[in-house]
Amino acid sequence: MKGGAILVAIAASIGNFLQGWDNATIAGAILYIKKDLALETSVEGLVVAISLIGATLITTCSGSISDWLGRRPMLIISSVLYFVGSLVMMWSPNVYVLCLARLLDGFGIGLAVTLVPVYISETAPSEIRGSLNTLPQFTGSGGMFLSYSMVFLMSFNASPNWRLMLGLLSIPSLLYFLLALFFLPESPRWLVSKGKMLQAKRVLQRLRGKEDVSGEMALLVEGLGIGGDTSIEEYVIGPDDEVGDGHEQTTEKDQIRLYGSQAGLSWVAKPVTGQSSVGLVSRHGSVPLMDPLVTLFGSVHQKLPQTGSMQNTLFPNFGSMFSTAEPHVKTEQWDEESLQRDGEDYTSELGSGESDDNLQSPLISRQTTSLEKDIPPPSGSILSSMGHHSSLIQGSGEPVDSTGIGGGWQLAWKWSDKGGDSTKEGGFKRIYLHQEGISGSRRGSVVSIPGEGEFVHASALVSQPALHSKQLISQQPVGPAMVHPSEISKGSIWKSLLEPGVKHALIVGIGIQLLQQFSGINGVLYYTPQILEEAGVEVLLSDLGIGSESASFLISALTTLLMLPCIGLAMRLMDVSGRRQLLLVTIPVLIVSLLILIIGSTVNFGKVVNAAISTVCVVVYFCTFVMAYGPIPNILCSEIFPTRVRGLCIAICALVFWIADIIVTYSLPVMLSSIGLAGVFAIYAIVCFISWIFVFLKVPETKGMPLEVITEFFAVGAKQTASAKNE
Repeated sequence: MKGGAILVAIAASIGNFLQGWDNATIAGAILYIKKDLALETSVEGLVVAISLIGATLITTCSGSISDWLGRRPMLIISSVLYFVGSLVMMWSPNVYVLCLARLLDGFGIGLAVTLVPVYISETAPSEIRGSLNTLPQFTGSGGMFLSYSMVFLMSFNASPNWRLMLGLLSIPSLLYFLLALFFLPESPRWLVSKGKMLQAKRVLQRLRGKEDVSGEMALLVEGLGIGGDTSIEEYVIGPDDEVGDGHEQTTEKDQIRLYGSQAGLSWVAKPVTGQSSVGLVSRHGSVPLMDPLVTLFGSVHQKLPQTGSMQNTLFPNFGSMFSTAEPHVKTEQWDEESLQRDGEDYTSELGSGESDDNLQSPLISRQTTSLEKDIPPPSGSILSSMGHHSSLIQGSGEPVDSTGIGGGWQLAWKWSDKGGDSTKEGGFKRIYLHQEGISGSRRGSVVSIPGEGEFVHASALVSQPALHSKQLISQQPVGPAMVHPSEISKGSIWKSLLEPGVKHALIVGIGIQLLQQFSGINGVLYYTPQILEEAGVEVLLSDLGIGSESASFLISALTTLLMLPCIGLAMRLMDVSGRRQLLLVTIPVLIVSLLILIIGSTVNFGKVVNAAISTVCVVVYFCTFVMAYGPIPNILCSEIFPTRVRGLCIAICALVFWIADIIVTYSLPVMLSSIGLAGVFAIYAIVCFISWIFVFLKVPETKGMPLEVITEFFAVGAKQTASAKNE
């Protein structure tokens, strides 16, 4: 069912394979470049860092361009830059041409590293998004292993050809170009943001391996909104005729009808007085200085099964409360190319029949709408033909995943008629529903248990729908005023950065990227051969007749080989234990390995013992880093921003990433000569400790949650943070 998304993620991750290949190749080739071109230390650092400068420069505009052109064209451009840069490196007659080639190569790296996580996040199902977004780390380490192995074998030549080492990158670059051009689809979220609904539907059907994607299409549309006034509420939800069954009967005024993303879906909800337990937990966190956002996300994950994407396997007998009634859905043409307006009525042309060209709209019709008890909803909309007796449980007991949006969340809408004034703003609301806390094996999605009553307690994130237009309210006297999805993306995108939820997410994204780089991983990675050579690693292999340079390459290759099963374990845990938990567990291991490395560098235990300690510590550091601190910052940054500003915000975080990377990489040779290996790793250990504090206090858990729900939580969390400061 999810094979399409997995294959697409693997193909996209080749861009990171090329980055890993390039990083390892230049780390080995620089030893021969330095001798061949007689480079000084500062120029040596420039040859290595020039690709980072290129990545930084391209990052400044990559987000805005990807929001304009799309994600797929940018990946194609990245593959072309990789290919051209590798050919020029293979030809380089002098250091100036080599630097130019490295600059082009850096452009390709910048596009791939910035946009591949975004692309995967926007195409992957929420239940396995973390695992698929760990693939770039896996392929990057795989590229490093193959490259170090190549450099090791070539190092036995009397005069190793560094141009050939760098030029071989052209072969996998060509493969990446062909896959990006002929296999990768465009991101469905980007297509929806441009109003290309039919294309988005076809891409989703391919990625999910099923025809009915109406629920997720509706979710993608709702994700276009930014800055709504989101609140947390709590409901008891059941069939239209069974809310209150077994409980006190409710009056008609207490009841709210909820509508799903498909025709034939409706329920009645009774609001629960008092604040939702989710909101209460977030406000009353037990740890001082902890961001309310962290406890807000944590309160939701306490209600989720600990097995992440395996919840459907563990609970095969539980049905979704959102079951589908008999389908009698009219279709609606709502695509950027085919949309026709109907003047002041703001209606869209309806398809007269069902065909492959018609889209079963996940959107609510912009026709005049009245949902009062005796007036049915308009035909042609998702609110039409809503049955009043939709069961909470399918007869077969199997879950209906077409209406769920992932992670145990469901999407619904409500229409509240306040005092008979249906024109009152706020009467039309979009709701993300999630079941309130239950214990033990009953945790999971919004389910009800046969024999225990068909009702559930659910927390709800309530806000204005994305297509809701305040400007049209005065022109449309009855019902919600709706706009076309492509119109939402119009206006100043920079103004959206000032929204509290977006600013809050930027603090988290920039902070984690900055701290990750200053933990020193890329600086250590680029100069691993020299570091291991300085540590005396040649002693371990001297008996085999392997020289110091070749020995360091071999150790680097074996180190990256050991990374692969560690990353494989991280892929298994990313959607089970979660991003935050993995960071909190692995960062202390980084600190301990650095401290032992410092001791081994300052205390003389004998040449062989010191070499063994240095090698083991570097291996442990790398393997632990790639399990969590390597992939998770990019994963988080691709998850926490709204669709409309995701490209721009990712570019801002990536810009911070590359600037810090340049500083670390360019300064490492100077630091090694001034304060030595022990001093360098002491600084990295301090930064890792600060990182753990930052993650504990500021970084929320996002596993298994739809991207659109995550951004809503950031909006709520920012609001609660502001309230806490005012108090």
